[in-house]
Amino acid sequence: MIDIYAGPTAAKTIREQGLSADLFSTFLGASGGPKWFTLFGLDKYLFGEFFKQRTQPLNLVGSSAGAFRAACFAQNDPVAAISRLAKSYSETRYSSNKAKPTEITEKARLLLNYVFAENGIEEIINNPVFKAHFIVAKSNGFTASENKVMQLMGLSKSYLFNRVNRRLLSKQYERFVFQPANSNLSFSDNNTFNTQTVELTEANLADALLASGSIPLVMQGIKNIPGTPQGMYRDGGIIDYHFDLTIHNEGLILYPHFNNKPKAGWFDKNLSRGITPRNYDNVVMVTPSAKFIASLPYNKIPDRTDFTVLDADTRIKYWQHVLSETERLAEAFHLLCNNNDFKINIIT
Repeated sequence: MIDIYAGPTAAKTIREQGLSADLFSTFLGASGGPKWFTLFGLDKYLFGEFFKQRTQPLNLVGSSAGAFRAACFAQNDPVAAISRLAKSYSETRYSSNKAKPTEITEKARLLLNYVFAENGIEEIINNPVFKAHFIVAKSNGFTASENKVMQLMGLSKSYLFNRVNRRLLSKQYERFVFQPANSNLSFSDNNTFNTQTVELTEANLADALLASGSIPLVMQGIKNIPGTPQGMYRDGGIIDYHFDLTIHNEGLILYPHFNNKPKAGWFDKNLSRGITPRNYDNVVMVTPSAKFIASLPYNKIPDRTDFTVLDADTRIKYWQHVLSETERLAEAFHLLCNNNDFKINIIT
């Protein structure tokens, strides 16, 4: 039902000590839009049971959909919050399958308002245990333009740069990490992206979170977020789609992911290029098995193309079926934790 992948250090640790919540000091959440639905049941279990009694800080690091999930986990009732996110996102309808960026962005703002409920922003900022970190990409040059032709020119340049060397993208994008004032998290990035940290506040949290999920060409970018240099901020997955950086922390990193082949950045999605294995040395990835995915409708996990290839009623029925099926992943993970009977695939 689920597969476990781990770096060498992480594998040794969990073989000796099992899948204990206290081993982890960081939680990763990847970009991927509705692909996240495949992890819904597991997310509810992790923050409703697995980490429920936690008193030591757990850093929640996410880009795009992963940042949205982190915002749910840092609220006082994480299961209720992640359930609001799943409901609102899965039931989203647009005026047509060619909705304009203005409509998609407005629907995303409404979704966040629903997810935050009455006190969500304050709860996220002040949570002493679950510390949310949102990754956002500051876009420079043509990629900062809201003119579709100019933006497409900038993205085409990014695609070509990335095919040559991922490091060249640092000419167009900068990484901004929005985090709590008392965060001690730090990163090392061998791809030379300029990285800046910004304190999360009531004035910037909603915009930072929306920016982290603002997909180029699909949504509007977010300009001049309070506390940051003036400019255009877009989807954190442009740089950190599935992450390829070293996160400095004393414990292990738990990374529920929708597949077992993470890609560093947005422009790597269709390339054979993988991540740097040493960056995953202390990572434990939990993924749905191929058998589980094959059991889903259409034999696949949800993705953004469902918005255009399926009518709204069919898509919503499909997505909600997937959300329901993921309860089986939670049950499987619970059994692994209690029986310590699991096979570990080494990340190479």
